[in-house]
Amino acid sequence: MAKKRWSDLSTTQQRAIFAAGAAELVMTTVVLRDLARRPSADVRGPKVVWVLACVVQPVGPIAYFVAGRR
Repeated sequence: MAKKRWSDLSTTQQRAIFAAGAAELVMTTVVLRDLARRPSADVRGPKVVWVLACVVQPVGPIAYFVAGRR
C-alpha cells in the first residue's frame, strides 16, 4: 500500500482530521491554562507530571480532566 497524501483523502476525511487536531489543541490549551491557574492542592499529583502528560495526545488531557483535578 502506498502512503496516502493529503490530496488523496476525501473532503470528509480531511475535515475529520482537521476537527480532531483542533479538538486536541483546544483540550491541551484548556488543561495548561487550568494547571497554571489551579492551586497545587487542587491537583492530584505534581503539576509538572500533568504538563508532561499533555504531550501524550489525546490521552494526557483526557486523563487530567478525568483524574487530575480534585
